[in-house]
Amino acid sequence: MTVEQALLSRRSVRAFLPRPVPRHDVERLLALAARSASNSNCQPWQVHVVTGSVKTRLTSALLAAHDSEGRVSVREYNYQPAPDEWAEPFRTRRRRFGEGLYGNALGIAASDSAARLAHHRRNYDFFGAPVGIILTVSRHPLDGALVDAGLFLQALMLAARGAGLDTCPQAAFIDFYPVLRDCLDIPEDQLIVCGLALGHADREHRLDEHSTTREAVASFATFYGDVP
Repeated sequence: MTVEQALLSRRSVRAFLPRPVPRHDVERLLALAARSASNSNCQPWQVHVVTGSVKTRLTSALLAAHDSEGRVSVREYNYQPAPDEWAEPFRTRRRRFGEGLYGNALGIAASDSAARLAHHRRNYDFFGAPVGIILTVSRHPLDGALVDAGLFLQALMLAARGAGLDTCPQAAFIDFYPVLRDCLDIPEDQLIVCGLALGHADREHRLDEHSTTREAVASFATFYGDVP
């Protein structure tokens, strides 16, 4: 698979098969992702890979916190992945995404909050993927480390596509970061960035046909100088 093919076929998969992914394959993907650029080659990322019984225990702890409304304020975390209120054009894009996922793909009405919550709850089992990943970065390079984390994450997702695997990056884990710290022994000097589900997509699931659109280049690119 070419890089272009990997980019065009990459999407956030929310239904996985239980088919295992061998550890040496995961290690190979992480080694490829580690080729990502980082500020002054600081490589501030740390990756916490969970599978099997450890993943089961982590999922149980996360769901228990979720069901007991144990969500914490991300303001206390010094990293807020989403704003309190969305401005345009982001509000419209987010609404369009929600309508496509819940309404069109899953057939869940906007008024059915229980069904929507049940689907969101699946985040904490990594949507059934056999491999769960929690990405962290050192706090010491400050905000620049988040840029490095994004580069690493994108490289990992593209490497996975090149290997015939699928992924879903997940910001939902931030809501329960104390559970992650406790279960995975993540030190305070590591900032939890997001989770990532990794595995084989369930091609028979109705979500397999769900896809999202992208804005045209003309809407976000400005060219300067004499471009032929």
